[in-house]
Amino acid sequence: MSEQTFDLVIRGERIMTTAGIASREIGVRDGVIVAMEPLGNGLDGAQIIELAPDETLIPGLVDSHVHVNEPGRTEWEGFASATKAAAAGGVTTIIDMPLNSIPPTVNVDALAQKRAAAETQAFVDVGFWGGAIPGNKADLRPLHDEGVFGFKCFLLHSGVDEFPHLEADEMEDDMAELKTFDSLMIVHAEDSRSIDRAPSAEGDQYSRFLASRPRGAENVAIAEVIERARWTGTRAHILHLSSSDALPMIASAKRDGVHLTVETCPHYLTLLSEEIPNGATAFKCCPPIREASNRELLWQGLQDGIIDCIVSDHSPSTLDLKDLENGDFGVAWGGVSSLQLGLSLIWSEARKRDIPLEQVVEWMSARPAALARLQRKGQLALGYDADFSIFAADDTFVVDVAKLHHKNPISPYAGKALSGVVRSTYLRGEVLDLEKPTGRLIRRGAA
Repeated sequence: MSEQTFDLVIRGERIMTTAGIASREIGVRDGVIVAMEPLGNGLDGAQIIELAPDETLIPGLVDSHVHVNEPGRTEWEGFASATKAAAAGGVTTIIDMPLNSIPPTVNVDALAQKRAAAETQAFVDVGFWGGAIPGNKADLRPLHDEGVFGFKCFLLHSGVDEFPHLEADEMEDDMAELKTFDSLMIVHAEDSRSIDRAPSAEGDQYSRFLASRPRGAENVAIAEVIERARWTGTRAHILHLSSSDALPMIASAKRDGVHLTVETCPHYLTLLSEEIPNGATAFKCCPPIREASNRELLWQGLQDGIIDCIVSDHSPSTLDLKDLENGDFGVAWGGVSSLQLGLSLIWSEARKRDIPLEQVVEWMSARPAALARLQRKGQLALGYDADFSIFAADDTFVVDVAKLHHKNPISPYAGKALSGVVRSTYLRGEVLDLEKPTGRLIRRGAA
């Protein structure tokens, strides 16, 4: 093969480059983008794809917040089903959370078990977070050396007994340890004392569940994370922000130079507590979906740069754990499955607000890649992996849970009309057919 011939060439009027959407030809060789030329330059390849006028080539999304749950709770979700859902939604890299699987990823042996489970089943690239729990401080550095992207902790009960939470002083102690090797602490920030004093969530009324997880619980815990990050100098990340109250203190901390990043999720940006029917436990997640006014402030926080990125917090369970029969919010598992739908969900809302597709993809691809310090993911640029999807921004569809690839067919978005269809997804220049898993396991510093 000559130097001028590529494995794959994609030509189109709408290629999302780092400088915006432009007419380009992209040449791929050995799974890497090695040429980007003006349209008409006539790059030649073994395979040539011409984009249709209504199609945009976008970088593969990076979802840094996914609960795959295998091994141990594979009936909730598994690597094959989760990564198929990711691929169908234009997500080419996921980073798996350390809990809900058994054993949780809190030592090197558990990480090895998880990698063994994932190795032959991944349809997209998969990395792993480690866990920080009471008593495993000595395991943090070995996990880091084994390639985890950072460490997750909870400031209240995690929902599963095998992943206990840290008290704030324990979190600070672990943060100081992470600082010695420049790792990242990612935090489920809700304050257990605030929630202990809140009303009970039991029953089928969403309003009671909302009152049981008050904004104050998030606000207090986020303030704690900010101060411990300030004192230790450690990089810290707030997971799944739902309380817009916290935005001013987050902005203030960032201005002060605290090493802080923040994510939010499609459910907080698209759903409204006022519209959740009683008994509709598909909508239960922690922290909860809040009011319309709160949603608008989260969108503003994204546009102001206070919130850094949008990721799924794909947290599935079996149907019976959602207590569909009784619709009891106090009993049901808290988690929303949205890995396949995230791009369409966010694009559907963003376009109503005149937010361009480039900005949406920045929040869902480049920023999560930067969070995990991925060096070859998150944008269409020379030297980057040829991970991308062909996106028809004006196509519409209605969510049918039977057509979603995640394992348990439940979604709060069932029946919702959305804009934007992922027509095909490519990993390292190969189209994902969802029949042969070609994803790789990735490590910190090597992807």
